[in-house]
Amino acid sequence: MTSATTTSTGARYRVELPRPTDPVPAALDLGDGADTARRIEVTDRYLSRDGRPWIPVMGEYHFARDRREVWERELRKMRAGGIDVLATYVFWLAHEEVEGEFRWDGDRDLREFVQTAVRVGLDVVIRIGPWAHGETRNGGFPDWLQARDIAHRTDDPAYLEVVRRWYSAVAGQVADLVHRTEAPEAPIIGIQIENELYDQPQHLSTLRAIAESVGLAASLFTATGWGGAQLPPGRFLPVYAGYADGFWEESDTGWPEFGRQHFTFSDVRDDLSVGADLRASPADASAVGDRGTNDGWPYATCELGSGMATAYHRRPLVDAEDVAALALTKLGSGSAWQGYYMFHGGLHFEGELSTTQESQATGYPNDVPVRDYDFFAPIGAAGTQRRHFHQLRRQHLFLSAFGARLATYPARIGSQEPGELRWSARGAGDRGFLFVNNHQPALAPLDAVEAVRFEIVGPDAAVRFPSDPITVPVGSSFFWPIRQPLGGLPAVSATAQPITEIRIGDHDVVFLAASEGIAAEIQIDGVRLPVVRGASTAVTDEGRHVIRPDSAPGIDCRVQVGRTTFVILDSGTADAVWRGPVNGIDSVVIWPHGGWFDDRGFVAERQDADEELLVLTDRGDGSGVEFRRRVVEGTGARHDLEPPMFPAAPVFAPRVGGPASRFAAPTEDDFVDAAIAEIRIPGGIGDGADQVVLRLDWVGDVIRLHIGEDLIADQFWSGRPLEVDLSGHRDLLTEHPIRLTAFAWDPATRVHVDPRVRPSADDPVLRVDAATLLVRRYARVS
Repeated sequence: MTSATTTSTGARYRVELPRPTDPVPAALDLGDGADTARRIEVTDRYLSRDGRPWIPVMGEYHFARDRREVWERELRKMRAGGIDVLATYVFWLAHEEVEGEFRWDGDRDLREFVQTAVRVGLDVVIRIGPWAHGETRNGGFPDWLQARDIAHRTDDPAYLEVVRRWYSAVAGQVADLVHRTEAPEAPIIGIQIENELYDQPQHLSTLRAIAESVGLAASLFTATGWGGAQLPPGRFLPVYAGYADGFWEESDTGWPEFGRQHFTFSDVRDDLSVGADLRASPADASAVGDRGTNDGWPYATCELGSGMATAYHRRPLVDAEDVAALALTKLGSGSAWQGYYMFHGGLHFEGELSTTQESQATGYPNDVPVRDYDFFAPIGAAGTQRRHFHQLRRQHLFLSAFGARLATYPARIGSQEPGELRWSARGAGDRGFLFVNNHQPALAPLDAVEAVRFEIVGPDAAVRFPSDPITVPVGSSFFWPIRQPLGGLPAVSATAQPITEIRIGDHDVVFLAASEGIAAEIQIDGVRLPVVRGASTAVTDEGRHVIRPDSAPGIDCRVQVGRTTFVILDSGTADAVWRGPVNGIDSVVIWPHGGWFDDRGFVAERQDADEELLVLTDRGDGSGVEFRRRVVEGTGARHDLEPPMFPAAPVFAPRVGGPASRFAAPTEDDFVDAAIAEIRIPGGIGDGADQVVLRLDWVGDVIRLHIGEDLIADQFWSGRPLEVDLSGHRDLLTEHPIRLTAFAWDPATRVHVDPRVRPSADDPVLRVDAATLLVRRYARVS
């Protein structure tokens, strides 16, 4: 029960937490037997590993869309970002473009990719189609299959015959890497069958049976549940999606109508809009049931939008804060599996017979770039760890430390009416976590909410906090602990977000992130208060101890309560917290830039100048902990080039195409009329570096980059810079410049570009404002 009226205790928002209940097995033919090591079980509320509740954090990265030689480095970045399950499409088109000629070499080596994930410490979910989508030509079907006169995506025997051959080929690569009783250490814990198949439940069941018969018998089988999909009872765990915006919407749509759902706490799991532009008719909301609200299995996601692709007609500008707020809102809505699409961007793989992107020429309503699949992912196609990588890592550190508790808590969702605060509590008994989201994308921001105070009532206790009403600022999203055991203290509530806790020597250290614009306070009950340092204390009428730190949030804001130390960080520093092994010891590192962990320590991305990195250590004298400072030496990481000048600013004459009559992108023939410029990369820059990335800050419509005859990158301009990893092209760059061909921004165009960045000029615009080489070198801190 929740309410949003001011109570006699002065609390505006009130929730009664339910009594704890035991989970029951989900009515799904999934999971492992009790005698399986590292067993996976599925209950009605959460998954578990070896009997311990578990919230998987899954990130998508497509091996065929990146270079084999960088897989391990990039997977280590993902693991350091809190990902513990790797998801990847296995595109049929990438492996059997010519019928009967399978390719598993080079960047298409599925087995090596999975084995690399094992070395890094990741479990794996493979999405084996047959139809996949992923903005790929024919949804991943090879052209020969697409052209065949059979009933695709049905139980047509002729179709099933070629599907069996495809599944058998996949099994030939990885069947022995599938987790099962005989191979408990094997990494492939799950297999997704098909994608966005809405009305063929029997076919989905047939596909699972074929997969199992050829050796792909995983612990978990998933299928996309969005769009009101009809799944065969008990055979699949439905997985859902949520995006801040969508390239599949029309060019004259502002912020899409579906967006509010994903920034509002709700028990509705299904978004009917995802993939809707590929359906013959839209989903009937009145005919799709309860949209997952009464599912008897965990709320799982595989496509929480951690960015967004662009199409020619529509180019969303999703912000990092949108991604973080959306993910937090799903946790507060009861998510038991956080699955991100994409967590790592890439490039559409090159076909032998054709390009491989979704296009109007192949029957799609949208034209997407020929190569670009950066997706504004937390880790970009060129390996850049973006702001939302760090913001999401903060949430994932929490799930690693406290997810086993959160998984067991049902969600109690407060009123989400306009003008009221959006909030939810996940808890049971007299413990839990309070979630608040006051963020929406910039096209539809929310207002600040005043006079906010909560009363969380359990069967045995009630918590009222903050002590005084607060204003929740515009753009805020956070969660707070309710009577949680933290460190050595049995019941802690706080107006600061838990990040992680770690034992250093004989001290417990709890990291909290202050909520911007809200004073941090800690309430402790259930214990006689020991000596407190670094804070003032008071006692509430209910006998709770209220602790307010003496210092402003930051690295030096430490409150010691007995042998538990709270480190209360400002938001920026909280996003710089990493956790992993340093010298073989579980450690907390403070570093605001890129990096990852390997077996020997933390690997930091070096910057232009020397910068400090902090490692939490025991003082050694019994007085607590301190941060040891290390210097990461600068390396001249940024080299500014002379921006190229285009001799003209030609515009592309608009036309429409495809089944939805949307604006079409320029073709190869159209590019004959594009403007041309060149960039020459100076010799010697980046010698011995791990990576050299070209960044172009530009304004226009469409740009392509060639080295010789090779198309290495392209982009539809949306206000973002273009980053291109040049590391795989160093030999060609000694002989050729980079050739840029581009069309100018047309002031009369009706393609969708965010109004925040849309040029206001009356004349066509085509310019490169800055051209920069980012030379990446790394230093190990041990």
